[in-house]
Amino acid sequence: MKKKYYIGLDQGTTGTTTLLLDEDWNIVARGYKEHTQYYPKPGWVEHDPMELWQKVMESMNMALKLGGVDESCVACIGIDNQGETVMLWDKVTGQPLYNAIVWQDRRMARYADELTAEYGELIREKTGLMADSYFSGLKIKWIIDNVEGVREKVANGRVLAGTLDTWLIWKMTHGRVHVTDASTASRTMMLNIHTGKWDDDILDILGIDKSILPEICDSSQVYGVTDPLDFCGARIPISGSVVDQQAALFGQACFKPGAIKCTYGTGGFMLMNTGDNAVYSKNGLLTTVAWRLNNKLTFALDGGVYITGAATQWLRDGIRIIDDAAQTEAMALEAGSNGGVYFVPAFTGLAAPHWDSYARGTMVGITGGTTREHIVRATLESTAYQIKDNLDVMKTDSGMPISIMRVDGGASANNFLMQFQADLLGIPVDVPVIKDTTALGAAQIAALGIGEFDSISDLERNWKLAKRYEPKMSIDERETLLYNWHRAVERAKNWSEE
Repeated sequence: MKKKYYIGLDQGTTGTTTLLLDEDWNIVARGYKEHTQYYPKPGWVEHDPMELWQKVMESMNMALKLGGVDESCVACIGIDNQGETVMLWDKVTGQPLYNAIVWQDRRMARYADELTAEYGELIREKTGLMADSYFSGLKIKWIIDNVEGVREKVANGRVLAGTLDTWLIWKMTHGRVHVTDASTASRTMMLNIHTGKWDDDILDILGIDKSILPEICDSSQVYGVTDPLDFCGARIPISGSVVDQQAALFGQACFKPGAIKCTYGTGGFMLMNTGDNAVYSKNGLLTTVAWRLNNKLTFALDGGVYITGAATQWLRDGIRIIDDAAQTEAMALEAGSNGGVYFVPAFTGLAAPHWDSYARGTMVGITGGTTREHIVRATLESTAYQIKDNLDVMKTDSGMPISIMRVDGGASANNFLMQFQADLLGIPVDVPVIKDTTALGAAQIAALGIGEFDSISDLERNWKLAKRYEPKMSIDERETLLYNWHRAVERAKNWSEE
């Protein structure tokens, strides 16, 4: 009997990961390909959609080759995507009409301020989100309003819009399928989370024609099959699609209300499963869709941090004081302390719980004795501080006790950071055996979509603990560090006038 494999495709901000898993949910191979980041103006962030597509195929082929697996043995593909990153393309030629505008992009910050003043409560009630340039709807509006010829193409029925899941599925199926799932749709600021449909009032406010938007589907179902001409030479069911952080929530087996996970990637993203209850935050967290299964929505509270891993990348590529992210653990330990240095990595503003588009990166406490080790340690610590701020708000707004946090992503391999995170939170931090839980969650949702599991509860036994970090820091030390961190955050706020 032929062996069966599952693919989880994680199309992330800095690259695409393909995880090839066997029937026992062990990793057989991992493919990874980076893509280029474009910064045309301060606060603008873009990706080339054609390059993304090419890197997806390279990542997939790399995993299959490393695993020695033929495409015909792949039972299904699940995709997770960046979330708010969005693009428009010509449905006849298949050519992008502009680069994909990335979730970090701030070009619509002023317009978002105007929206907040006039429609903020309406948007919050309908979508669970605040009006912010983070979300896809505002980015679509910018392309329609500013890219020559797009408005005319929309009027002529030539335009399709979509987040990157929509683009990839459309490309994989040779343009036959134009869909998204409810979790990704909830990141656009255009989904009414109470009806599960695109909201006509918000579309009218933004001036977006519903005809360009994809069909909203379950997170787990067969959307179509890959076209052999376009993708790996095989017909493989595409049976799962979910936004990246919700994929990680799924991959971490956080299926019960109150379960929480944090993913450390380019940014840091904490999600709490709130079940069928859409919990509204009074303190800056987002209400979002975790997934939709069998036409039933599960919700989550979302605390997102724009810059975590990207700050370490900046140490490497921007100011070049490290050669590799792996160095940071030893350097942080060598420093012994942060030396009084606090770094607020607000490169593109601050997300939850502050929501300040005009904050900018700030480093305070530098003296003549400050070393590069202190700066590296302050950079790692900044990740843990930001996550702590979000967890405190999540605990308050949900009314649910939080006794443990499951973590994943690249930085979860950093022993210093994970111990410091547990120390700040005052609760254990659990790292699973499979740290690529976004890609794992996408693969598991896809397997569910082709009937490999009867229910999500069948997946809980697949989660395996690799390491637990117990808090060791005294309350006094924790409170002193957090006091100084919050002083630094206040100095970073409202800096930019653009």
